[in-house]
Amino acid sequence: MADLRALFSSNNPSEYDAVEAFTDRQYQWAVVAAALGEHLQHVARPGFDVEDLESPRTNLVMFHGVGGAGKSTLLRKIEAALTTAEERPAQWGEPAWTQRLLPIRIDLSRSAQAGSDYERVLLTIRLALAGGLGRTLPSFDVALRNYWESVHPGEPLDEYIRRTGIAGKVTNLLPSQLQAGVGELAAALQLPGLVGSAAGQLTSALVTALRERQERAQALAGAARTAALLEATPDLEALSYYPHLLAWDLSRLPAKKTLTPVVLLDTFEDTADRHRDLERLLQRLVWLMPNVFFVLAGRSRLQWADPALHGQLDWTGPTAWPGLTRSVPAPRTDAPAGRQHLIGDLSAEDCETHLAQRLTMEGRPLIDADIRAAITRRSHGLPLHLDLAVSRFLEIRRTGRTPVAMDFDCSFPALLARTLSDLTAEERHLLRSVSLLDAWDLELATRAAGLTQQAPARRLTERPLIAENPYALWPYHLHRAIRTAVREDTHSEDRWTDADWQQAAIRALAALGEQWTAATMLGPSRLLLVACLRQGLRLARDHNLADLGWLTDAAYAYTDDSVWEPLTLPADTAGAPDTPADALAELITAITRRQHEHRQRTVDRLTEVLDSGLLSTEVTELALYYRAKAYKDLDQGAAARAGMRQVADTGGRLAPKARRGLANLARLAGDFPTALAAVPTLGWKGRHHRVLGDIHWSHANTGQAVAAFEAGRTEAEQHGAAGERAMMQVRLALAVSFADPARADDELALAHQLLDGLDGLDQRSNTLLAQVVALIKDAGTDGVIGRVQSLHAQIDAAGLPFLHRFVELALAFHHAVRGEDQDVAATIDRLRALTTTGDFAYFADIAHFMAGRPGPASSTTRWLDSPDLTRARWQGIVEARREHLGRNR
Repeated sequence: MADLRALFSSNNPSEYDAVEAFTDRQYQWAVVAAALGEHLQHVARPGFDVEDLESPRTNLVMFHGVGGAGKSTLLRKIEAALTTAEERPAQWGEPAWTQRLLPIRIDLSRSAQAGSDYERVLLTIRLALAGGLGRTLPSFDVALRNYWESVHPGEPLDEYIRRTGIAGKVTNLLPSQLQAGVGELAAALQLPGLVGSAAGQLTSALVTALRERQERAQALAGAARTAALLEATPDLEALSYYPHLLAWDLSRLPAKKTLTPVVLLDTFEDTADRHRDLERLLQRLVWLMPNVFFVLAGRSRLQWADPALHGQLDWTGPTAWPGLTRSVPAPRTDAPAGRQHLIGDLSAEDCETHLAQRLTMEGRPLIDADIRAAITRRSHGLPLHLDLAVSRFLEIRRTGRTPVAMDFDCSFPALLARTLSDLTAEERHLLRSVSLLDAWDLELATRAAGLTQQAPARRLTERPLIAENPYALWPYHLHRAIRTAVREDTHSEDRWTDADWQQAAIRALAALGEQWTAATMLGPSRLLLVACLRQGLRLARDHNLADLGWLTDAAYAYTDDSVWEPLTLPADTAGAPDTPADALAELITAITRRQHEHRQRTVDRLTEVLDSGLLSTEVTELALYYRAKAYKDLDQGAAARAGMRQVADTGGRLAPKARRGLANLARLAGDFPTALAAVPTLGWKGRHHRVLGDIHWSHANTGQAVAAFEAGRTEAEQHGAAGERAMMQVRLALAVSFADPARADDELALAHQLLDGLDGLDQRSNTLLAQVVALIKDAGTDGVIGRVQSLHAQIDAAGLPFLHRFVELALAFHHAVRGEDQDVAATIDRLRALTTTGDFAYFADIAHFMAGRPGPASSTTRWLDSPDLTRARWQGIVEARREHLGRNR
């Protein structure tokens, strides 16, 4: 089909081919085909009765979606596909039915008054049947003729049809069929003189004949309610019940003439008014014609299954309309079942196909690939955006300039105008407010908009421009293309000023904080914390908000559990931070990314944030602490100690953790008495059990180490700290991996389970340490050496050089168990090279002990007891492993 708008956009229309491209929409066709097939089977059953007004109705499908989603195009394509097989896309496949169908598409946007619009709908259906059947439909036709002469006296029906724009090639068929119906009825009643009489006389005679149960009259117009309908005053109310007669006439057609009308009602949203007048009439049309199939399309869902509409419409509730109930899809499934379906966005592939086929020159796409990609990316799959982009492409070409991809990095005022057209002022205010949020619930939307009642937010969620995921933390989000258009609006009359946006951002940030704070009082919620941080950081950064109070508290809560969910913002800060919000966002991002980046990159990012001078004193402490941790991982012990000491001396929130850090640094330096003395001062916040366990396993005191780590794991469970619990389990597996490989298998399995159970969140150092534990568990067996090189490469990539020492310690244990003295010596040499800074130098001592050698004379390690006792314990563990493996020295 030619694209007329594109055709009239150039003085040289032969320069390119412009067609109305149609994308797949195979799912929507499958919905229609399945529902229509069920309808045809239902109507064909022996027990089907067209006069049954009590049975539930399933003779319709409703497609709803935001303006510009392609609903009208879909209905036109369905109409064409039902008309001729040649118009049906090949990918849609052959339908299962063989019955004759008559598609009738009606655009409800062409008239505004309920009465005239309903007349047009009914006349359009009867006109289509006139052409499709070529015969009278007696009971309906006599009722229509009587109505017409009463309501439109002196106005011929054929003139009205032409004047109202519903004329077509069958315009003259309906009046002639009505007249033929008069003759048929007059003959049946044996009253030939009525042929030229007024409609009222014929109607009265027919009613009398039906009351007297005359056989010939009942054969032509014998529905049980025909007489009552003909006796009723012929007005709009009576007309709305005449479809019952039309359905009865269709059910009495001869077998060779039988067909099933498929009525497609487009732009159903235009039936909306305060009293639902036209909607009530159209609902009667659907209900009273159960042998006709209807396909509706509009911006909003059909609410007919809602019992709350009782009294406004004739048939309401889930019993009457079982397919229209608001069903919810199960997680990870497709659209909900039933007869209501959202017209969703096009896939990127469909967008590409649409743009490539829309404008062509000599068989090749006129729009270049990079431009098509830019349009697709910006459209988020909304067909209207694609159409507007094509128009922009042609406009630019008319100026003589060649369009480029940057020309389409924009939104379109027409898209927003169409979105706002049927929203109230209150709903438009809400729409702009929630456009600041990635996702929201009714309470969050209401507070962000500064309203006191949730009703406007609830009404907005009924609009198709709002998507719903009932399983998400915040179930609602705005269509991305519309969200962009709202945020970039510079044309609408009631557009917001910069000050309006600033105030809305302040309200939204406060609403997020209130929601997180209120939930935290009931119990910690990691999911809500992370979600609030993501949205809050972006709002504060994008709008340069000064009050970051709750974000500071949330940042500390986020780091407490050592679980590093990604907090990367939609658009990263470019260059150095220049506002407090920028600095806070960069700080949290740097802390989060440390699990994915080399630790030197973490140090650089945190140093840049600290040097900006934009962090508050409270948040500066956070940056100093995590920079010190990164220094420790990089083997820069002096810098790490200086940073930890600075944080500990402030006495702030992180002082307990900094004291733990200093204790750990003392342990890394081999000063175990100092580390042990610090344990009683640490408490839960200082992770005292973790520090104690690390001290004991280094002394081969397996039982005491296991007890400490088990206590730490239990304490983490009590505090709901999933990340710390996983960390303790890895340490527990490490402690038992030397002395009890069988138990280590079970503990390591649980460690992996806990690490994997963090919803895909990354604890890089503990994941790699778990791989070292596996090496220790398998020490003395074949295949260990082959796994070492890969593990070293992963450690290098992660920027965690301290873990190389653990790998070498595992190798020292492996070679000692196997009695490979030269390999043990080589491993000790590598350990010395890795510990020249002094940190982990005691690992070289342990390697000596494993091999049964005295400690190096240059050792500065201060053990808790004598070096000889420590050596004896490590040598005992080596001997136990040899015995376990059946090896003798």
